[in-house]
Order: sequence, then structure tokens, then C-alpha cells
Amino acid sequence: MNQPPQQRKLGTGMYIMAWVMMIALLGTGFQQWYEDEFNPNQQPQSQQTQGLREVVLHPNRQHHYIVSGTINQQAVVFLLDTGATHVAVPSRLAQRLQLKRGLAQQVNTANGTATAYSTEIKHLSFGNISLHNVKASINPGMNGEVVLLGMSALKQLEFTQKGELLILRQ
Repeated sequence: MNQPPQQRKLGTGMYIMAWVMMIALLGTGFQQWYEDEFNPNQQPQSQQTQGLREVVLHPNRQHHYIVSGTINQQAVVFLLDTGATHVAVPSRLAQRLQLKRGLAQQVNTANGTATAYSTEIKHLSFGNISLHNVKASINPGMNGEVVLLGMSALKQLEFTQKGELLILRQ
């Protein structure tokens, strides 16, 4: 039983369309899975306990604490870095956030000495924790969109590690 050419073309077109849709769905699913693996704290657990605001963070697969938050009400992703003196913002991201470059300064990074520019973040938040007038630096040598949440912010918080969880309190 041979099908007419027009039916064969329609069947082939539907077959190709089904494969394209399946690949698109798999790609979307993989992208979401990857984002969840990189940042398991896209919507961090927040609560109020004994008059303190508390955020509980889970580590990612590389055992880093990454959390979604905001700088001046614009969405960013933070990587907690107790080895960083200040909050460090990549230069391109700083432009998007409209942070003003201040004085140039030499900073020591994992990649050696670099020039960064002082700035101040008016409002920084993640979960229900909110900080104001945080000292920061704009680092032209940093690539990507991840902000290092350094000690200029973290010293304003109390933090405790229980097992794999990191609990931040304000």
C-alpha cells in the first residue's frame, strides 16, 4: 500500500515537527535543571525567628553558596565569599546596575593583583535580608554576571553552618 505523495509529505512534516518540539522541550528542561544545579537558592527559604530575619542556603554541587537577590531593586546572583573584603561586582554588570565608579584601588584576587574601583551599593537584598549603603568594588577583570558577596556585607550578618546548610541572620 503506497501512500499518495501529498500524504507522505504531510506525514514526514509532522514527524519532523514532533522531533523539533521534543528537542526544544528537552533543551528547556535541561536549562532549568542546570540553573537549579548552579543556584539552588533562586527563592531562598526566609523566616522571622526571635526578632531576627533568617535565610537558609543550600550549597550547589561545587559546595558554593549561591543565592538570587537584588542590588538597587535589580535582580542579581550572589556567590558568598568570606575571602573577599568587599562586595565585588563585574564591570559590565555594574554598568547595567548604574553603579558609579569611584577611586581606583589595587586589590588582591585569586588571579593576582588587579585594579578595581570603589563604589557603594545603596540597597542589597536576598530572601528577607536587606542591607543598605554597602561598600563594594567594581572589578573590570571579573567576567560573567555573578556578584561576590564579600565581608563588607557579610560582617553585618550572623552566620552559622549546620551540616550542609548555611543560616544567615540579621
